[in-house]
Amino acid sequence: MLPASLRPLGSRNFALLWSAAFVSNVGTWVQSVALGVFVTARTHQPVWTGLVAAAAFLPNGLLAPLGGALADRLDRRRWLMVTTAGEMAMAALLAVMAATGTITPPLAVVVAFLGGCAGAVGFPAYQAMLPDLVEHREDLLAAVSLSSAQFNLGRVVGPALAGVALGLGSYTAAFALNAVSFAAVLVALALVVIPPPAPLQGPPRLLRRIAEGARAAAREPGCRSAIALIGVVALLASPFIALVPAMAIDALGLGGGHRGSVGTAVLVTAQGLGAVLAALVLPGLARRYGRGRQVVTALLVLPAVLVLYALAPTLWWSAVALFLVGFTYLGVLSGLNTVVQLRAPEAVRGRVLGLFMLSLGTIYPIGAVVQGAIGGQVGVRAVTASAAVLLAVVLIGVAVVGRGRAFTALGTV
Repeated sequence: MLPASLRPLGSRNFALLWSAAFVSNVGTWVQSVALGVFVTARTHQPVWTGLVAAAAFLPNGLLAPLGGALADRLDRRRWLMVTTAGEMAMAALLAVMAATGTITPPLAVVVAFLGGCAGAVGFPAYQAMLPDLVEHREDLLAAVSLSSAQFNLGRVVGPALAGVALGLGSYTAAFALNAVSFAAVLVALALVVIPPPAPLQGPPRLLRRIAEGARAAAREPGCRSAIALIGVVALLASPFIALVPAMAIDALGLGGGHRGSVGTAVLVTAQGLGAVLAALVLPGLARRYGRGRQVVTALLVLPAVLVLYALAPTLWWSAVALFLVGFTYLGVLSGLNTVVQLRAPEAVRGRVLGLFMLSLGTIYPIGAVVQGAIGGQVGVRAVTASAAVLLAVVLIGVAVVGRGRAFTALGTV
């Protein structure tokens, strides 16, 4: 019998899509590391590192409500196939530009943005499909954690492959690998069998349907708290992800050559390993201590481990600290996501999840660009540590001023 953290893999549908998503995410991380190294090595400006990360992620916020409305209206499986094909096309375009020598930092940002748009309108469909992929409701936290784990497991394997490709001096290979990896998702979606879409209910117009989802989220205390808290985390904590190349190349002094590429890969891999371990441990902790206590603890610990990362003096100490950050950050992300999954009414689940992604996806890129710009003036270490301290102050303020109501709402699932 599988342990609680792995039980969703006993479901054929979940195992198929999880495995395919892992292959795709390996490719995504190969491309993400390659783009980060490319713009940082060309410009030596942290703001460009933040820009290329923001370009890929910003559409998740801007278009997530639209994607959520479409996820509640269309056949989720078929819609996800269409958007996956769009992401494949953008990765292939990057490979062609790299092969022909026409790629530049501005072009890389534009194509990353277009690929992000394709993924953004499809991701709420994937999120909304999760409850249909597992057999038991109590396995949903494990399913969300495993979905985050395969993304972060890709973070372990992908940077290593990116390091090989970049060590050979080939951005083309890195981008082409990502394009090919999307084929695994298309095959899995063709084989997955899920219940047909629920009959269309509520207003037919997209804007009205999005507004209906917003009202449902505002009425539900758990959803409301999760959406607000992920926005705070996205602004103050999440930008560390975008600034990893700047930390390795500039703050740690590894330079924009091979040592910088390897250093970036080491740090990204360390974060991924921490997240993978968290995915294996969190479902058991949540069962023992409660989902609410687990996510609140992760929220309060996150600022402390971010300060450790910011102050780490060497690459290997930075890797250890980032391992802890990866573990804690996944606890926050998967915990808040699970609250929304469980508390949102099924008829509007896609739209409420779209609002969750709106909060994360619009605020994280803003934070990445702002912290990248400030980091260019005062240093990446200083901006990461300062943002972590401010996050701790905000969370303490939420607990004191709100008398803990926002945190309590997270536990009522």
